[in-house]
Order: sequence, then structure tokens, then C-alpha cells
Amino acid sequence: MEKNIQSDVLVIGGGLAGIVTAVECLRAGKRVTLVDRDAPERLGGLALWAFGGMALVDTPVQRRMKLKDSPEIALRDWLRFGELGPDDVLPRQWASYYVEHSREQVYDWLVASGLSFMPAVNWVERGMQGNGNTLPRYHVVWGTSQRLTKRMIELMHQANVGSRLTLLHQHEVVALESTGGVVSGAHAVNHANGQTVQLAADVVVLAMGGINGSLQETRANWIKSRPMPATMLNGAHPYASGKLHHLVAGLGGRITHAGEMWNYAAGVPHPKPHFDGHGLSLIPCKSALWLDHTGRRIGPEPLVVGFDTHTLCQRVAAQEKPYVWHLLNWRIAIKEMALSGAEHNLRIRDHQMLMFLKETLLGNHRLVRQMVSESRHFLVDDTLSGLAAKMNALAGTDDVRAEVLQQTADAFDANFVLGDKLHNDEQIRRIEHARHWGPDKMRTCKPAPLQLRGARPFMAIQTQLITRKSLGGLQTDLQSRVLDANGQPMAGLYCVGEAAGFGGGGASGKRSLEGTFLPGCILTARAAARSITQQKL
Repeated sequence: MEKNIQSDVLVIGGGLAGIVTAVECLRAGKRVTLVDRDAPERLGGLALWAFGGMALVDTPVQRRMKLKDSPEIALRDWLRFGELGPDDVLPRQWASYYVEHSREQVYDWLVASGLSFMPAVNWVERGMQGNGNTLPRYHVVWGTSQRLTKRMIELMHQANVGSRLTLLHQHEVVALESTGGVVSGAHAVNHANGQTVQLAADVVVLAMGGINGSLQETRANWIKSRPMPATMLNGAHPYASGKLHHLVAGLGGRITHAGEMWNYAAGVPHPKPHFDGHGLSLIPCKSALWLDHTGRRIGPEPLVVGFDTHTLCQRVAAQEKPYVWHLLNWRIAIKEMALSGAEHNLRIRDHQMLMFLKETLLGNHRLVRQMVSESRHFLVDDTLSGLAAKMNALAGTDDVRAEVLQQTADAFDANFVLGDKLHNDEQIRRIEHARHWGPDKMRTCKPAPLQLRGARPFMAIQTQLITRKSLGGLQTDLQSRVLDANGQPMAGLYCVGEAAGFGGGGASGKRSLEGTFLPGCILTARAAARSITQQKL
């Protein structure tokens, strides 16, 4: 027997954008149904597992660090780095909205909600030629995105005055209902018992995430002129499959910039996977050498993280084999190695400031030992010849010759023979540039030979491209209303977060300044809620 549920607002997707939409609509007195595909303990979607970095403009944290940021500077960086063209009208509008309102609508709102940020701002995505972030604006939520998400869930339940919230877990929306050209609800299936549910509402808000949880959809939308690796790991949410995007397109909605994606270049299989193909995104060590499948350094321009993730991914994808090697030593690993997400950043996640400072200053031996123990893709040996043998054993080839690996290390180490003033290597120059900024200096080794006495054992990490976020999506206006092919709002239908390309169907263009995604979820959700609650439903 079919179950029927009526509400003012139907929110499809229980990630950050969907939850924030529900919070704001409940606070305005609306009856809200939030339907989520996942289990109750995974409410929050990808945000529940994310690190919690946010690109924010002109905040108190920046000012304390004597950084003079402004919406004008941030917008210039955004448009230049993302390569947004004059035809990207709605993405440009959302980019402007973001930089103008991220302080008030995100930073101030979160602080008022009981959250806080770490006291340092990080400098990421500087651009290969200095064309990225002009200055540091990457803020980290204290407690990671997991604390952020759990706090939003708390606020949602607090706003549920008079039991106006219906929360449905393990329900998959399989169809949208449209009456007289107005979207009026959806059909869902309860995967716990197989029951079908009719969800009727005055307004429907799509918050189902992007497309990168489906490797098939990722490959189908891959831009043909860009190299695509033979294999990829899944670092997105497995239910972010693009199905609802296509349902909306069938009703007249427009998907734009579907081929623009924010993937990462250094993924490893999750040692304890939550789903098939699940990967972890390694934040690569700046001091590690990136090698091809033969153990030769990738060049002529070396690969260094923190400057241009978009280009880094294309360089990795263009390699002959679908994987690359990171060559480093224990000294580098304990200082620089990190993994993205809440799961492996427990000191920040669990508010352990003293332990965080201790591991930052003395080295994170705990994390390095954990990954060496749990993942077969982290290889350790006291000699380069022994490491080469282990690299071949893992890859199932004899591609890495010990003498080639030795030559690679020797060639890099030769930079240090004549002293600090005569380094002539682009990777060393980039590292030294990064170390001028205090927070980066704390997490980046002073350049030194790979074979430095006392720095062993050597380590090799096999990584490959990992999917993450969609930069494109359903086209929306500044009220988060879904637009049709003629640019007109589709009555009764809104879209927020990643499903909307974080606003306008592709606000970031080809590249993100990094950290724009969580704030993008909040900004688009709050815009939708304002528009909805100002209507007479």
C-alpha cells in the first residue's frame, strides 16, 4: 500500500545543503519533508566525512593575520583561475554573490550557530603562475566538517517545533511529479521495506549532490580534449549518481558544465572501504618526488601540490599507466603527510589542540604508521633498491629498475651539493615560496637531499586519480530556482549545493579556489530558503 506525505517543502537529499535548507524553512514555520537515500547514521552525506575547509573572504581570522582581503580581490582571483567566460552569466553572478556574502552568510552565521574556526588561514591553489588565490583564505572548521554537519542536524531538530519535520531515511526518489507545469512532489521507494511513498509538496528542493559518485556518469561527461585515466577511485558519495539530474532534464531543466569536475590527483584505495571502489584522497607531500611508472621524475615541470589541482589531475591522467609514485623519506612523511577528510584528522575532529600542536611540531608518526600498516600502497624500505623491488611487486611489473630509481634520487640530491644559495630546481623553489607563509612552514620540510643522513627509511606511495566533486549541475538563478532551456524558472523547483554546481550550474568554472564547496552549499541553501519562505505557500 502506497504511503502519502504532504508538506510545504520537500527537500531531496540529506547532505549539508539539504539540511541547511530544512533548518531555514523550519525556522520560518514551514512543514518540511527531508528524504535521504542513506542510512540514519550517515545523514549529512559527503559533508559528514569531509575535512571542513572553507574559502571565506575578509574574516576576523584573516584580519588577525594581517591579511587584507576583499570581495573585489577574491572575485578577480575566482574569475581568472576558473576561466569563466562572458557567456557564463549565471556562474559569474553566483561567484560575485559568494565573495560578497561568504563573511556574513557563512562565517558569521556559523559562529552564531556555535561553531568556530582554527586560528590560522591556509594558502592553497596559488596557481602555477600565481594566478590562483592572491592570499590565504582557506579556513578550517574546528571539529572538521563532521562537527559542522552534526551541528546543522542538531539545529534542524531544534527548529522542529510542533513536529513539522518528516525525516525519511533509506528512501530513494525515483520520479518527480509535475502537474500543469508545476513540480508538485515526488515518488520514492523505502529500501528498508520496499514500500512506495507519494511525497506531495508546494515546493521541491533538489539537494542530491553531484554526478561523481558514478564512475560511469563521470566517464560519460568527461571532456574529450582532456586525458582520462584507465582507472579511477571513487572519492564522492556513491549515491551521487546523476539520476535526478536526468529526471529534471526530462522535465525541461538544463544541465550545464557537466564535464567540469574537481577531482584529486593522489588517491589510494580506502583500507576499510565503505563501498566498492572507495578511495581516500591523499594530500601529497610537497617535498615528495612524483614519479612515473618507471621510477623517473615526471617533468619537465615537476608536480607540486598546493598550486593548481586542475592541472595536476590532467598531468597524472596523461601518464602511460593510470598510477604514479610518490618518492619520499620518513622525515618528509611525518612532517607533511595528510589525508583529506574527518576520518584521518582526529586531532582537529575531536578538538585535541595540544595533540594537534605536538604532532605538527614533532611529526605525525601515528598517521604514517597507521597508513603503512593498513594500506599496501604505502611501501617502506631502508634502501632504494629494496624499495624498487616492492614497487614492482605491488604493480605486478618489472617497470621500476633499481638503478633508475637511484639515478632519480641522485639527480634531485645534486641540487644541494653547492649549498642553499645555488638550488636550481622548480620544486625546491615552490617549496621555499610556500614556506614563506607561517602555517605552510610548520607543515613543510626545509628542502634537503632525499638521501639525507638520518632521514630514512625511504617510502613510495602508489596513487591514482580519485573523483570528488561536480563543478557543473542544474542551472539556477540567485534564488536557487531551477531554470529551463529558455532561462525561465521552473515553477515549484529549486536546486542547491553540488546538484546546482554550487550555484548557477557551474559557479567555479574550470577550477575552484578550493574550499568553495561547503560555503557554496550553505549559500545556495539559504538563498533557496529565503525565496521559499517569502512566498505565500
